[in-house]
Amino acid sequence: MFDPDKLAAKVVALHVDVRDNSIEQPVHRHRKAQLVLAHRGTVMCYIENGLWMVPPGCGVWIPGNMEHSNRVSVDGEISLLFVEPSAVALPTHCCTLLISPLVKELIVRLGSLPQDFVEDSPTGRLTTVLLEELAEMPVEQLHLPFPANVRLRKIANMLIKDPSNRNTIEEWASEVAMSERSLSRLVIIETGMTFGRWRRQLRVIAALHKLSTGSSVQRVSDDLGYDSVSAFITMFKNMLGRTPGYYLSRKTKSTDSCSASWYLGIDGTRIGLTYIRRHLHHDRFRRTKRFYS
Repeated sequence: MFDPDKLAAKVVALHVDVRDNSIEQPVHRHRKAQLVLAHRGTVMCYIENGLWMVPPGCGVWIPGNMEHSNRVSVDGEISLLFVEPSAVALPTHCCTLLISPLVKELIVRLGSLPQDFVEDSPTGRLTTVLLEELAEMPVEQLHLPFPANVRLRKIANMLIKDPSNRNTIEEWASEVAMSERSLSRLVIIETGMTFGRWRRQLRVIAALHKLSTGSSVQRVSDDLGYDSVSAFITMFKNMLGRTPGYYLSRKTKSTDSCSASWYLGIDGTRIGLTYIRRHLHHDRFRRTKRFYS
């Protein structure tokens, strides 16, 4: 297994392209923090009794020395960014970040360069821009708390297998030999959510997984057991603040070739070439100008 801690560089990028098969890493940890960025397909990150979803255009931030396992979907394509904890001020807890086109392409570019670089070099200056931008990425609520209790895990696994399941909490309580009140109370203790909200969060993550594979909003709505597309869209927007169409559009953009729009700032403002030239050696900039034009 690749060990990022053996490399002296404070920032390291790695590209992973899965053809025809899915892959799952065993549980592991490393000193460097990690960003898992999805370009195509989806990634499920299992971390600290939680499940994080990584749809195209997003990344999961995993602090250093935290046990985790990543599962990449069939025909998935991802980038892994490893960062020394002292190199940038980012959350000390796991979270899903909405990644701008600028950050995405800087990571892709870094992954194509030799990993034995020094800070005062074109590659070192590229990492300076990357870390400055990465620290500005907003957090997305794509986390599903995974309960530790054995009976709740049974329910969780059954719902992950079939997110369209419409059993009531009373029926689930009977399934795991608990009273409805005890089950409701235990779910809140274990996940910090009511049972209804926790199940909706699971469905949102399942929906994003299906959308990322090319399923239409209508198909996803049907697969999740909603009576109408409008009901599904309303639930989705209530949970994430955006419609499914927003994530479909990000999927399309993430598979497009690089264009001038990629160097938009996270707030939508255009980042000029002067800013990039200030950090990158001019000769290197000319050699890689296809990434900046």
